[in-house]
Amino acid sequence: MGVPKYERPTLVRHVSGMMNKFSRVQAMRPLTHIDGVAVPNLVARFGSPLFVFSERTLVARYRELSDAFSLRFPRVRIAWSYKTNYLDGICRALHREGAWAEVVSAMEYEKARRNGIAGERILFNGPYKPDSALERAFSDGARVHLDHFDEVMAAEGVARRLGVRPKVAIRLNMAVTGAPPWSRFGFNLENGQAIEAVRRIRAGDALDVAALHCHLGTFIQDVSAYREQAAKLAEFANVLAREFGTFVEYVDIGGGFASRNTLHAQYLPGEQVTPSFAQYAEAVADGMAALKAPSGREPALVLETGRALVDEAGSLVTTVHANKRLPDGRRSLVVDAGANLLFTSFWYKHDIVPAQEFSGTPEPTVVYGPLCMNIDVIRDNLLFPPMATGDLLVIRNVGAYNVTQWMQFITERPGVVMVSRTGDVAPLRRRETVETLLAQEEVPPWLS
Repeated sequence: MGVPKYERPTLVRHVSGMMNKFSRVQAMRPLTHIDGVAVPNLVARFGSPLFVFSERTLVARYRELSDAFSLRFPRVRIAWSYKTNYLDGICRALHREGAWAEVVSAMEYEKARRNGIAGERILFNGPYKPDSALERAFSDGARVHLDHFDEVMAAEGVARRLGVRPKVAIRLNMAVTGAPPWSRFGFNLENGQAIEAVRRIRAGDALDVAALHCHLGTFIQDVSAYREQAAKLAEFANVLAREFGTFVEYVDIGGGFASRNTLHAQYLPGEQVTPSFAQYAEAVADGMAALKAPSGREPALVLETGRALVDEAGSLVTTVHANKRLPDGRRSLVVDAGANLLFTSFWYKHDIVPAQEFSGTPEPTVVYGPLCMNIDVIRDNLLFPPMATGDLLVIRNVGAYNVTQWMQFITERPGVVMVSRTGDVAPLRRRETVETLLAQEEVPPWLS
C-alpha cells in the first residue's frame, strides 16, 4: 500500500456572526421578496442579473425630504438630479410628486422635456453648454446656472441673438469645514471671483442675475458643512441686495446628501451614521437665518437631491455561478453581475443578502463579478454563509449612478424593472442583446 499524497492543511476561520461596537451579533436575514414580489419570480421573468426599483421606497424618500424642508422653509423646490438616474420611469415617478428637473447636458435636457417638464421647471447646470443648448434653454425659459466667465460671454451672445433678456443663476464654490473643496465648478466666493462675476454680468446688460447656486460635493455626512454653506450664501445674497438692490429669487444649495450606504473607509454602517433629512434641513435653516430680505421677497430654497432619494430604492439581483477557495483560505463567490454594472462598488461596501433561506456557518467571503478583470470585485471581505450554484443574491441600495455609469464591457447590460406601490411589475429598460450592440456599429466597405 502506497503512502498517501501529502495535502497541505487549510485553516478556515468560522464565526457565528459579526459583532458591532456594542458587542451585539449582527444577524443576516434573507430577502426573498421585494415589495411583496418574490425575487425568484422576477428572475424567471426578466433574467439575471436584474436591477429592481421600488416605487414605494422612491416616493417615500421624496416625501420625507419634502416634509423635512417644508417644515422650515415656506417655499421649497426639489429638482431631481437627472445624472443620478435618468431612466424615464424613475424621473416620471418623481416628477409626479412635484419634482422639477436638474440637468447637466443637452441630452439630459432633452430627456426632461420629453418627460413633459416645461422649460421654466428645468435648472441647467454643468460646465459645458454649447450655444445650441443655451439657445434652446433661453427659448424655453429654463434657468441656466452660469459656471465660468467664458460661459457668461457665450450666454450674452445667445441672448442678444434671440432678442431676450434671461434670468440666470451664478454657481459659486466655497471653502467649508467638513467637505472637500469642489473648486472646479463655478466662481470662487473667497477670492472675490463670485462678486466680480456679478459685476461683469451687470456690465454686459444682457442677463439678469436672479439666483445663487452652490453644490458642495457628494456624500457629505457632516451637516455642519451645509450650515456654513447656507450662511455664506445668505451673506452673499445680502451683499447683492446691499450693493445692487438685487433680491435673488432662489438659493440653490445643490445636493450631496448621503444615502445609507457604507463607504469603504467607514467603521460604522451607513444606516447608523448617515444624517436624516431633518438634520440636514435644520442645519440649512440655521445658516439661512443670516439672510436679510424684506417681507415678500424671501427667496425660495432649491434642493438638487439625487443619491439620497434613489439609492435605497434600487436593488441588483444576481446569481451565484461558482464557489472557489482562495490561497489565503477565504471562500469566493463568482456571480453574474460585475463592476461594469455596479460602479459604486468601488467606494461602497454594499449590503449583500441571500434571496432564499440558507444554513451553514458564515465565513469570510469575497464576491467577484463575471468579468475577466482582476478589479471586478463586488465585496472584498464579507462574512457570508455557504451558497450553492444557482442561488440568488440581492445587492441593496444601488439605485444611484449605476444605471447611468454602467458600461457595455464584456457583457450586455441587464434589464431594469420597477415594482409599483400596488405590487405590479413592469420594465424600465429592456435587457440588451448582441443585436443592441451591433445596431450602432458599422463596417467599412473594404472590410465587408
